[in-house]
Amino acid sequence: MAAIDLAKVVDKAWVDKEVAEVLAAPVSALKGVSDRDGELLQEAFGVKTVADLAELKYVRWAQALAALDAVTK
Repeated sequence: MAAIDLAKVVDKAWVDKEVAEVLAAPVSALKGVSDRDGELLQEAFGVKTVADLAELKYVRWAQALAALDAVTK
């Protein structure tokens, strides 16, 4: 079973929320992501929610490249 400590990845207002609620939240719910960052992500890629960011093909491509690099070392 996978688990995550939400306190490490989301702002205080989102710590007690269910994962589904966090996924539906604006990307600014993530620690270190400002409202302006969220606006820029929406303008550039149409990303509005945490789920949108997770599904963004560029994010997936970058994760795949990083995973490939990790196993080839």
